[in-house]
This record gives sequence, C-alpha cells and structure tokens, in this order.
Amino acid sequence: MALYLIELGIGATDRPTVEEAIAEVSRRAATAGGELIESQVTGDLSRAYVVVSSDAPGAPRLDLAALPGITTVAGPDEVRLVGAELDDIKRAKGTADYLVEWDIPEDLGMDDYLARKKARAPLYAQVPEVSFLRTYVREDTAKCLCFYDGPDESAVLRAREAVSTPVSRLFELDRGADGQPTP
Repeated sequence: MALYLIELGIGATDRPTVEEAIAEVSRRAATAGGELIESQVTGDLSRAYVVVSSDAPGAPRLDLAALPGITTVAGPDEVRLVGAELDDIKRAKGTADYLVEWDIPEDLGMDDYLARKKARAPLYAQVPEVSFLRTYVREDTAKCLCFYDGPDESAVLRAREAVSTPVSRLFELDRGADGQPTP
C-alpha cells in the first residue's frame, strides 16, 4: 500500500471548513480502498497536509468544487515515511508541534537523501529539547516534510542547523480547540 501527500490551501480559515475538507479527503481515500493516515494543519489554519494510504496509483483525486473553502489542492504525491513506523503514527494520531518543509535540491536523489538523513540523524542529540518525529519525503524528491516536537521555532531551527539541513518553510501546527490536532 502506497502513501500519498495531499496539500490543501485554505481560503476560509475557520476550523469547520478545515475539518470538513479533511473529512472529504478521508472519504475519498476510503472509497479508493485506502485510509487517512494523518492530517496536520498550520497554526493559522491556512494549509493542511494530509497523508493517505491507497492501493490505487495516485489516489485519491480531489475536485476543488467538492471542497468549499479550499483554494488549492496539490497532489496526491507519493511519499515515503522515514524515521517512524506507520502503526506508531496511527496510534499516536500523528501529533507534532512543528512542520518543516524542505525543497530538496534537484541533484539530490532518494538514495543520497536517505544516506544523508541516516548519517546526520545522531546530530539531533545536540538539541535535546527538540524531538525529531518523522519525515515524509516525496518519491520524486521534490521536497520533504519533517515533523518535530519542541518548545519553539528557534529550537527547531537549531535542530535543523545541527543536522546541516535547510528550511524552506516552518510552521507551528494547530492543536485544535481542545488542544488536540485538527482531525
């Protein structure tokens, strides 16, 4: 079963719109024989990152018209999970404090990316207040999404510096009205 990343740009930044869009992605994944693995929403509710599993290539396809309040849909793009087990993410409901996007240089292929990540991962110990949780790297290695727990953005940036890996975008993630991730 393959994993796919779907990115949603949200125009109406209210919690019900975000929750309904994620629910629609989940329904589409189920229709395609897959399931919602996790969803993460930026703190300002302007973007949602949704990971689904599916047996169907490229599934699920989404129609913007079926997603009121959503301004853009990117993906589905096949991704590889690095640094965590899928069952653990499902059990933990995919919680994280911060998301870092890195636009991977074109000359860095998957094998080199994975070797680099493995070699540098022990350096996270230099920033003990930050916990690296997991990465989804697109199979075309256009970018990766790295998830962290940490006290603040500056600590996450220090962790990225420790592993000598750039940051293209950094987002604090929404914890929802009840302190839990937006479903």
